[in-house]
Amino acid sequence: AFKAAVLIQQWYRRHVARLEMRRRCTWRIFQSIEYACEQDQIKLHNFFSYLMDQFTPSSSKERDFISHLFISGESYKEAELEKYCDYESIEVPDSYTGPRLSFPLLPDHATALLEAYQQKQQLHARYVLNLLHETRKHLKQLPNISHVSTCYSEEVTVCGDLHGQLDDLFLIFYKNGLPSPSKSYVFNGDFVDRGKQSLEILVILFTFLLIYPKEVHLNRGNHEDHMVNLRYGFTKEVMQKYKVHGKKILRMFQNVFCWLPLATLIDQKVLIIHGGISDTTDLDMLEKIQRDKFISVLRLKKGKESSRKPEIQAINGESESGTDAAGNEAAPRISLQPQAAQAPSTANRPEFSRWLRQTVREQIDTCRRLVDVSESEPEELTYSSTVSLKDVDEPCWTRQEEWKQILDILWSDPMPQEGCRENKVRGGGCYFGPDVTVKFLEKYSLQFLIRSHECKQEGYEFCHNRKVLTIFSASNYYEIGSNRGAYVKLGPDLIPHFVQYQANKTAHMLTMTQRQGFPVALISRVEESAFRALREKLFAHTSALISAFKAYDGDNTGKITLSNWATAVESVLRLGLPWRMLRPQLVRSTKDGMLEYKSWLDDLAVERRSQEHIQSSLLEVIYRNRSNLETIFRIIDRDHSGLISFEEFQQTWKLFSSHMNIELTDDGIDDLVRSIDFNKDGNIDFNEFLEAFRLVKQCP
Repeated sequence: AFKAAVLIQQWYRRHVARLEMRRRCTWRIFQSIEYACEQDQIKLHNFFSYLMDQFTPSSSKERDFISHLFISGESYKEAELEKYCDYESIEVPDSYTGPRLSFPLLPDHATALLEAYQQKQQLHARYVLNLLHETRKHLKQLPNISHVSTCYSEEVTVCGDLHGQLDDLFLIFYKNGLPSPSKSYVFNGDFVDRGKQSLEILVILFTFLLIYPKEVHLNRGNHEDHMVNLRYGFTKEVMQKYKVHGKKILRMFQNVFCWLPLATLIDQKVLIIHGGISDTTDLDMLEKIQRDKFISVLRLKKGKESSRKPEIQAINGESESGTDAAGNEAAPRISLQPQAAQAPSTANRPEFSRWLRQTVREQIDTCRRLVDVSESEPEELTYSSTVSLKDVDEPCWTRQEEWKQILDILWSDPMPQEGCRENKVRGGGCYFGPDVTVKFLEKYSLQFLIRSHECKQEGYEFCHNRKVLTIFSASNYYEIGSNRGAYVKLGPDLIPHFVQYQANKTAHMLTMTQRQGFPVALISRVEESAFRALREKLFAHTSALISAFKAYDGDNTGKITLSNWATAVESVLRLGLPWRMLRPQLVRSTKDGMLEYKSWLDDLAVERRSQEHIQSSLLEVIYRNRSNLETIFRIIDRDHSGLISFEEFQQTWKLFSSHMNIELTDDGIDDLVRSIDFNKDGNIDFNEFLEAFRLVKQCP
């Protein structure tokens, strides 16, 4: 009996260990893919920023187009914004049965709003704009760092990222109670994106903010940024739900976001910030920053010309004095190749597509190489917290330092190692170690930090000797069952008390018998989702993987060792995953320890083609670039109508052609845009945009 008990115990421990290993591997896959997507967003934005910085408009129309391309909302002054978003001119029809708001708001308004959203009703655009108008007025009166005291309420509840998951917010209110004079809340940013009900979450939070301004506090997160919203869903959500007045609502949201406070301080002892800190974080400076200047943290206007100009001029054969070798005055814009390429006629579509494909490939690669150099050069303000402040003149120095302060608190993550270094995994912010935390807490006499920004499997996690607490409130973030959500309650003693939950109706309906086997089934489901996403990532890089595999296949046998397979895959995807451990789930069959990599890649292609009836090589490119293409489409679509007008396309093409040195007349651009407009409705939708991209790739 004793031996049997020992065997059962050993079996159970091995079983639990395997489950934990599978759980951790699955988590690594989800996080690596998420952060890689953020890197793609930063690279794309830096590339467009570089093009814009070097573009010289030839007319007021082009200048207006450029000014609105990335800095939407900045050019609107107070009176202009109120006139543009005039909610009083919008009539509410008698047939409207949803909730109605009147100001000042009362608790009954919040209750009616919650009930309406539970019944899938929508708040009328007039009330949304009115609410945003009042919220903006209130936020403008708040300091950069909100101060909360537990003396005036029994406890303070701190919630982390919600990311558009309304069910989690409802569950928090159900468990913890609605905001009230005795129930204070701090919501720590990232209310929007990824989920499908970001707008509803903001409306609810703004409503409670106006009803209980002393009890409800909102911090800005890195997703309260209109450039991030273009990629991760909030922009699209607003325009789909409010097709008529969506543009006005979106503009108001953008302006409200930049007025959100940057941090909250509880009893002068607990600091709540969205991301983290760096070794240069200065609370005194954060309190004095004019926070509304930073509509988007992804881009900062430079105070002087980039130090890379001489280098670029040298590439183009230009001298630093602005003259060419012959002594002629150089053009004010940059030319990326010494001689202009003459475009063939658009009437000959195969020839034009072949020329376009080759030209774009060569010149875009040149632009990207120039952009990548920026990490080591202080004057070029790319998305990095390693901006050097030593070689900048005084007027620009303060602005850069302010930008870096906000960048770090919104995007940084803690790490177990000592020191502070660039956060290359996300592409921005920094990693800060325990020593940085200790120095920061001692400097400002703080007990600990509360931050969000990272999904945690249990909904919360301590690090740095329990001096840094991460709280994440969006359950089932990656997949149903992938993680719990949590919030933390702090009383006068400032001892954290956690409440965990999972907003999953399927899990709640299970019987006790079903629950006994639920963890295994749940892990399998989440694991399957993670590996499906990873296979898509592998398929999207088929061409690069083949090249990497061939480097280890000197004899051209079509086979490589599993060790070389793992090394090659990591060299291409750079996800930092334990590929040898993941191999059994990704590589089903091997012979004598060797992998036939071509047949393995063919299997990935067959799996994708079963879902999309497209040629494999084309599908690979679309899988790899779809997110970037959709973001580019939304950037060009200035009015967020879901359609690119001919004028928007023409101005964007001029932006590209000015740097590719492509001589294409206005008539040629007209011919090009009309050839993309397949249904001849005078606009280009995303499917036409994507189809045109495929046609260019398809031409030999």
